[in-house]
Amino acid sequence: MSMTTRYGAGPNQIDSMDTAALRETFMVEGLFTPGEIAFTYTHLDRMIVGGAVPLQSPLTFGDGSDVGTPYFFDAREMGIANLGQPGWIEIDGERHALANRDVLYVGRGAKEIKLGSDDAARPARFYMNSVPAGADVPHRLIPKSEAKVITMGDSAKSNVRSLAMYIHPKVAPSCLLLMGITDPAPQSIWNTMPPHLHERRMEAYCYFDLAEEDRVMHFMGRPDNTRHLVVANGDIVLSPAWSIHMGAGTGPYAFVWGMTGENQAYEDVDPVSIASLR
Repeated sequence: MSMTTRYGAGPNQIDSMDTAALRETFMVEGLFTPGEIAFTYTHLDRMIVGGAVPLQSPLTFGDGSDVGTPYFFDAREMGIANLGQPGWIEIDGERHALANRDVLYVGRGAKEIKLGSDDAARPARFYMNSVPAGADVPHRLIPKSEAKVITMGDSAKSNVRSLAMYIHPKVAPSCLLLMGITDPAPQSIWNTMPPHLHERRMEAYCYFDLAEEDRVMHFMGRPDNTRHLVVANGDIVLSPAWSIHMGAGTGPYAFVWGMTGENQAYEDVDPVSIASLR
C-alpha cells in the first residue's frame, strides 16, 4: 500500500499556478494500477481517496501508521465503490460481493480489509473515500438497486443527469461521509448545474466510464476567477469548499462524488449564476 499527500491551496494562490501546479494540487492521477492499492491523503477535511485493482491475489490494508492510529479505521469511516467487474471485499473476515456500481460502507472499528476480483482477467476497480468519523455506524453493503436515484436538469441546456445516492441519510447512514454516482443522460454533457459552492463541505470527484480518447473539462476556482482541469478516465478532482465545480465531457462519462464537512445536508449549497462567471 502506498500513500501520497495533497496539501491543498487557497483561492489567492491559483493565479500563480500553471497547468502542472493546478493538476498537482487539485487532482490525483494513477490510483488504478492493476495489482496494486494506492491512497492519497488530502488536507481538505482530511479525506483520503484510494484505488485498488486486485488481480490473482487479494489486496489488503488496515494498518493505521499513515493516519497516526494503530488501525486505519480506529477513527475513520469509508465508502468503497466498485467501478469495474464483479469482486468482493472482506471486513475482518466477513465477505461481501460487489457487482459494478455497488458500494460498501465500512464503519469505524474495522481491523483488516481484503479486496478481490472474481476474475483476474476482468478485475474489479475499487474506488475509496475515507474521512474522520466520531461515531460507530455498522458496516453495510448498498447494492446499486438500493440507491436513491433522482433526475434533474434540462435537455435544452444539455445537462440532464441522474444522481444516485448511496451513503446518505436517506439510504445508508454514516457519521459524516456522503457518497454517490452521477450519470449525464445521453446527449447531455454538463454536470453540476448550476455551478455552486458549499462552504461547509469539500468534495472529491472520480470520473470514470470515459473512452480512452475522451476527456472531461472540469471547471474550478472562485466565481469571478475560474480555472479548468482536463480530466481522463479514473482521474480524481479535489474540490475545496471555496471552489465552484462543474464539468462538460467530450463523450459519455460518469463520476463518483464524495463529500465531508460540517453537515450531511446535500442541498446546503450556494448556487452561482452562469452569467456571473469569469
